[in-house]
Amino acid sequence: MRKIAKKKSISHRRRRRASLMVSSYCDWATLASLLYDSESGMARARKAPKFAVMKKLVSSKTLRKHKEEVLNPNKKDLDKEKLPRNVPNVSSALFFKYNTALGPPYRVLVDTNFINFSIQNKLDLEKAMMDCLYAKCTPCITSCVMAELEKLGQKYRVALRIAKDPRFDRLPCSHKGTYADDCIVDRVTQHKCYIVATCDRDLKRRIRKIPGVPIMYITQHKYSIERLPEATIGGAPRY
Repeated sequence: MRKIAKKKSISHRRRRRASLMVSSYCDWATLASLLYDSESGMARARKAPKFAVMKKLVSSKTLRKHKEEVLNPNKKDLDKEKLPRNVPNVSSALFFKYNTALGPPYRVLVDTNFINFSIQNKLDLEKAMMDCLYAKCTPCITSCVMAELEKLGQKYRVALRIAKDPRFDRLPCSHKGTYADDCIVDRVTQHKCYIVATCDRDLKRRIRKIPGVPIMYITQHKYSIERLPEATIGGAPRY
């Protein structure tokens, strides 16, 4: 009985091996028929399978716009016509980025915090400005800066006393409120004859967008200036 069972298992293995060989032969035959073109006698080029093919979707807005163009081809875009051209007026004092209106005696427009930082660093405003620029300087202060110092109260009484110095040139303001930053930016945009003295980062960022306006600031217990080509003294960065 054991011998008969052994013979049956051997015959079963042989049959399975033969069937696998036949199936593999069939696979190779089908593959060869696919790769070989019988009419031209040349091998066919394999085509790569298309991967992630998507249909183009057209939005409803595009369809509506296309319908309008087809129905009214002569219709112009009224929104574009209504928009006014907003071209800023360039000052005649500017030669490229060089401001020809600036020259000694320099008019320095002083900010609120610039006076406070000058007191902290024990700097006399007019003397320190002349040491920075090696020329006569006239500190200018607007009415809104004076109003800001008055609002700050007793803590800034020394700064207010310095601002009331007769050597300072007082500039009257016509705008409402006492916010000085907007006033300084507007004044400097209209008149390019000022140097802005400030330690405020936001105001500096706004002034840098206006061409030809130098900025004075405090660094290492002295005044320094940027965006003024003549001022190579004082360790000022050149932009």
